[in-house]
Amino acid sequence: MNRFQGKVALVTGGARGIGRGIVNQLAREGAIVGILDLKIDLAKAAAAEVIAEGGQALAYGGDVAQHATLFDAAKDLTERHGHLDILVNNAMWVRYGEIEDISQDMLQRMVGTGFFSVVWGMQVAAEFMTKGGSVINVASAAAFLGIPKAMIYCGVKSGVLGLTRSAAVDFGPRGIRVNAVAPGSVPTEGVGVNVDAAMVEKRIAKTPMRRLGTVEDIASAVCYLASAESAWVTGECLKVDGGVTHAFL
Repeated sequence: MNRFQGKVALVTGGARGIGRGIVNQLAREGAIVGILDLKIDLAKAAAAEVIAEGGQALAYGGDVAQHATLFDAAKDLTERHGHLDILVNNAMWVRYGEIEDISQDMLQRMVGTGFFSVVWGMQVAAEFMTKGGSVINVASAAAFLGIPKAMIYCGVKSGVLGLTRSAAVDFGPRGIRVNAVAPGSVPTEGVGVNVDAAMVEKRIAKTPMRRLGTVEDIASAVCYLASAESAWVTGECLKVDGGVTHAFL
């Protein structure tokens, strides 16, 4: 399929994990993809691999908690290619911990990376999606659950859903759709920092489909929401979690 031939996309946190899976699928389906990551060397490596496989990609680096980081990347992409069609707000920094151990730095980093960046992303869409487009925010099953030692993470991802619904209403008349995906547990580099082997087994046991997700599972959902196949879908959250948010035990 070439659903995104001629489309220009920007993916935050695009060098690793779920973001990298999204980048790869968008590129395979014809999109020109801007890969924005905190570490520019990782973004450059990801872009080089996309190009080696016949795709088109550009690398950008910076802290997405800062407005200028997103704005500058989107501006460069638009100046090079004339438009911005798809924005995926995926970047997140996560640490679990007891409530008493939450530090100001931990709070600022999680809220800055996971919430502020989505606000800046909406402003980028308002500025550069002049011919309409699609914004996809990566939330989490945690937005619907109470997870031990994850109060800030659950709060941030719940907030992302609120931003998604409100922005969809504001942007509808402009032809910009705003949706979210809520992944369940997906084994990535970031998850490995917070989740040990015992917790992984517990998550599998509580998931009705009895497996963890893959980055490809999430990328497929994101690409559906980015494509014309979802042309009349906005303000929605697509849960991609193996049923875990519906499982009582």
